[in-house]
Amino acid sequence: MILKEIIAYLEDHAPLNYQESYDNSGLIVGDIYSEVTSAIVSLDVTEEVIDEALETGANLIIAHHPIVFKGLKTFTGDHYVQRVVMKAIKNDVAIYAIHTNLDNVLLDGVNNKIADKIGLFDTYALVPYPSLTVPERPRGSGLIGELKSEMEWSVFLHTLKQKMEINVIRYTKPISSTIKKVAVCGGSGSFLLPQAITAGADVFITADFKYHEFFESNDRIMIADIGHYESEQFTIELIKDLIIKKFSNFAVRSTRIITNPINYL
Repeated sequence: MILKEIIAYLEDHAPLNYQESYDNSGLIVGDIYSEVTSAIVSLDVTEEVIDEALETGANLIIAHHPIVFKGLKTFTGDHYVQRVVMKAIKNDVAIYAIHTNLDNVLLDGVNNKIADKIGLFDTYALVPYPSLTVPERPRGSGLIGELKSEMEWSVFLHTLKQKMEINVIRYTKPISSTIKKVAVCGGSGSFLLPQAITAGADVFITADFKYHEFFESNDRIMIADIGHYESEQFTIELIKDLIIKKFSNFAVRSTRIITNPINYL
């Protein structure tokens, strides 16, 4: 398998011009004409993930988060980003990132995966964007939908923990006794809080809210911050399934490494 074939497929599904202006999705390390033996899918690229690739014979890592967001001026190995890039180059391991362009794809995108996990129906984008590349493929930020039936708010949170396989939720007080309409945004989603409120969501599931931002719920919505890694962990499964769907005989597997840098006690 030539790397260029895999990239072309991924970028047909999630075009690079769907990414946000600050992002760095695309090929980070590697030669597009190189032969790919097998791939590992991960949320992040760490030295441990590269070691795993080497141990398993994989020479491609497909990650959600780009290891490089901004220019590197030195390669001394003093910083973990430098060490990761240096190790990848030394060992001929390609690194490809599919980040906010996959966030902004509504069908088989990051937020659609979350919606499927928690059982939302009739979903649509919180902030729809015009589809620049493929008109029939809608894009936008965030997602909102409804549960099949109303749930008492505490039961909903316990169900959310179970379905998203998480141990901790930071949340604000509920605005009503039941939950029906749910907004989601994988990763850092506080910027979508006004849209979630305007859309009439009972709860907004996302991550990375700061202390003072929780007050912005303004008794109009319940915020459920489930953690950045936790909200996007099933993106690994999403990307792997996309690859298998197109290249059924290609060897691709999910990383065994938990790359979440945050621990809970």
